[in-house]
Order: sequence, then structure tokens, then C-alpha cells
Amino acid sequence: MTVRTSTFRSQLQYLKDHGYRTVPLRTVVAYLLHLGPPPPPRSVVITADDGHRSVVTDMLPLVREYNVPVTLFIYPSAISNASYAMTWEQLRSLARTGLFDVQSHTYWHPNFKVEKRRLAAEAYRDFVVTQLARPRTVLTQKLGGTVDLLAWPFGIYDEDLLRLAAQSGYVAGLTLDGRPTGRAGESIMALPRFLVTDVSGKRFAAMLPPQSP
Repeated sequence: MTVRTSTFRSQLQYLKDHGYRTVPLRTVVAYLLHLGPPPPPRSVVITADDGHRSVVTDMLPLVREYNVPVTLFIYPSAISNASYAMTWEQLRSLARTGLFDVQSHTYWHPNFKVEKRRLAAEAYRDFVVTQLARPRTVLTQKLGGTVDLLAWPFGIYDEDLLRLAAQSGYVAGLTLDGRPTGRAGESIMALPRFLVTDVSGKRFAAMLPPQSP
């Protein structure tokens, strides 16, 4: 969530030194959809949410140095608008590196629990559909490529949201459930992620797949 650049470097170095393989999120999704081979043992996926400018200034140089793929989850309302956010040209530049896959984090990062309490049922459904559909359209128009992966804002989801996401054209969704993926019966629309903060050593290692079978 908030990681110093020096800590991020140490995390990438730890992965390299201990034989972990950083693979594209799409490799894992394809496997879970029975459309591709299993990822290598001890594989990890790196994602980053929101589209802060520090992705360009701090993350990009290390991603290039270590040659690791990253999936960015973006809410388009902030891009070229919010003071903390990247511009569309910066996002296009990241996409051109071949190391960043830019995907959806809804349109403006709502708290769906709050909106469900605030809105009538039909209005809430329309709101959700807009938040899911609009970023797919905008990101495709601005950047090209396929936009069919979703990170749930604040990690919030329920069965209705999962169903509407699938109906909106998403093939996989990510949460913040804080465990490795691969549990039997796990919904591909609610794959878990660890929220990684400024940690290293044993605390960082505890989030990773075991080093032996």
C-alpha cells in the first residue's frame, strides 16, 4: 500500500535471491480458466492500484531493472485529473514497455457498501454497472488492449457484485483477502491478494509461497 522505494527494491531482490518467479497475472488467470499451463512453482504476481505518479517515478525504474511484469489497476476518473495521479500519456508510456498491463479498478473507486446503503436498489444496480462498464470502455479507448481484469475497491465484494462483474465482461477479479490463491472452490471473480506495506525479512517472506514442496 505504502512502500518506500528502497523497501520495494529489497522485496524484488528477495524474490530473485530465493528463486521466486514473478509472472503476469494473466498467466495465473489463464491457468485458473483452464486456458493455459500452471505457473512455475513459487510463482508470485505483482499488482499496484490507483495510478499514482510514483509508479512512473519510483516503481518503473525498478520494474525495468528486475524485468518483472506488473498489473496496474486504474480508476480512470483520476487520470490526468487528480494531483497525485499519472497522466494518460504516462500510462501509455508504461503500457509500451511491455511490462505493465493496465486494468480496471472501477471508474472512481467507490465504496460499494456505502453506496448500497445510500441508494435505492435499482439506482444502486445502475451505479454498479456504470462503475464496472465505464472503465473498460475508457481504458480500451485510451490505451488499447484487452480490459477484462478487475481489482475490487477496498477489497469489497459480495455475490451480487461478482455476478455483475462477470456480466460486465470481466473474467477475473481481485480482492484483499490476504492469502495465496488456489484454494478449492475459490471464485475467480474474488481472487485473494496480500496488501503489501513497507515490510521486509520474515514479515515479507510470510506472504510468499513456501520454498519447498
